[in-house]
Amino acid sequence: MIPISSGSRAVAALVILAALAACVQAAGSADPPAFDGGRALEHLRAVVGFGPRPPGSAGAEETRGYIRAQMAAVGVAVTEQAFVAKTPIGPVKMANVRATIPGARPERIILAGHYDTKLFRQFRFVGANDAGSSTAFLIEMARVLKARKNPLTIELLFTDGEEAFIDWYLGDDNRYGSRHYVQEAKRTGDIARIKALILVDMIGDRDLVLKRETTSTPWLTDIVWSTAKALGYGSTFVAEPFAVEDDHVPFLNAGVPAIDIIDLEYPPWHTAEDTLDKVSARSMEVVGRVLTAALPKIETRLLGSSR
Repeated sequence: MIPISSGSRAVAALVILAALAACVQAAGSADPPAFDGGRALEHLRAVVGFGPRPPGSAGAEETRGYIRAQMAAVGVAVTEQAFVAKTPIGPVKMANVRATIPGARPERIILAGHYDTKLFRQFRFVGANDAGSSTAFLIEMARVLKARKNPLTIELLFTDGEEAFIDWYLGDDNRYGSRHYVQEAKRTGDIARIKALILVDMIGDRDLVLKRETTSTPWLTDIVWSTAKALGYGSTFVAEPFAVEDDHVPFLNAGVPAIDIIDLEYPPWHTAEDTLDKVSARSMEVVGRVLTAALPKIETRLLGSSR
């Protein structure tokens, strides 16, 4: 045994206390579980099993039931925002599904994606990628983010009625759920508490290539794309620009920073061939891991701007 002086004992005690504090801090800020593409694919398989899911259909109702059950399984509270939309085929009952993970502050970041499929009467459209992938993705993100210490509240928003019934460019025959959501948020004043929207759409393609959507908020896109590059996914999140109208536009129009992460270069889009064999667990996992890693940077930006 080597004798220890009183001064050395004090130093040793401080070292031990510091080590214990570090252990407590590490336990309190443990990283959330990694996004699991295999889990997401199982959710996708279940959703596709409900068949076509256009608004007002039995498949859409079953999908909402599945979302509620999966949220309950991980302890996330769910509410439904039901409404009746005026469409070219008449009034249609729709419902957005809102899953909320409380954070240290009530202001929130929304991660969104639509769960409805486009209505086709001439063939059976199960929409594995459009919009099974976004539905499955958000369900898996609930498991990941529930285990995380969130400085801002996180809302997982499953929108209904993104697809057109007749023609996207026919009046307002599109984005029924997101437009209704923003309209209500503006009416109640809740829009001020929405700090950012991250939209995912068609992110399950086996050959996933995500271009920078140019109507999206630039700083949000910069954070996500730089994070992807740092993680080694630069060949998936590419620098090429393109523009698309999607569920993020009503939020942008209301002044909410928003980004659309979407792969429209998907040959089976809106065909009977949009089936399970065209999607992959890895594609959803890449997006999940990028967004999980980008979220702290997004939160830092938002918290800094709110001071």
